[in-house]
Amino acid sequence: MIQTIFNHRSIRKYKTDPVPENVLEQVLTAGTRASTTGNMQVYSIVVTKDQALKKQLWEAHFKQDMVLQAPVVLTFCADFNRFTKWCEWRRAHPGYRNFLSFFTAAIDALLAAQNVALAAEDHGLGICYLGTTTYMAEKIVDILKLPELVVPVTTLVTGYPDESPGLTDRLPLEGVVHQDRYHDYTRKDIDRIYAEKEALEETRELLKINNKETLAQIFTDNRYTKKDNVFFSKAFLKVIEKQGFRKDE
Repeated sequence: MIQTIFNHRSIRKYKTDPVPENVLEQVLTAGTRASTTGNMQVYSIVVTKDQALKKQLWEAHFKQDMVLQAPVVLTFCADFNRFTKWCEWRRAHPGYRNFLSFFTAAIDALLAAQNVALAAEDHGLGICYLGTTTYMAEKIVDILKLPELVVPVTTLVTGYPDESPGLTDRLPLEGVVHQDRYHDYTRKDIDRIYAEKEALEETRELLKINNKETLAQIFTDNRYTKKDNVFFSKAFLKVIEKQGFRKDE
């Protein structure tokens, strides 16, 4: 499993070969073994293989072709619907229609998703996370018919890889690990931590293609702009509220 972690790469092209049911079951079972708040497992995984539904999800996920190519699309949802019903039908009084409960369930869902990703790769499958899940949560709620207290938080496509991309770069350990307490970054720290990333040939090509002076500008001006972040933040908060996670606040 350690080797699987260090060999991780995002796969965006897939073969048409189906994932055997016994393999998929093992992968999903691995997801259920993830850490979870209070052993509540307040998440759900929607497995989509139907081509017509995948076409709708493809449109929601900005028409990324891997959604159609991959034989399996897994949508991980923060889900207090099941647990709330269990409480109510056992003469208990649930109080989970609030933002903290959404956040708790989202953490559970993401932990399960990472277990699924690792297990999938251990079985020779490829995976790719789709950040568009939170951008287009409202449409995904409609497509998958998600009831109240269920919100999609991430998606994994999985299947047998039809490409073998290189490993993507990562910041050095000192860039993300703090000893004992948080130590804020000096200008020299930032220069040192990002030096290797900024010196990559891939970075130089990106700067040329995008006509930018620094890699940071590609993130702020092209990939994750303030305008988009504000727009999708409002949209996602609206979905969280619409799905009932703010009713008791």
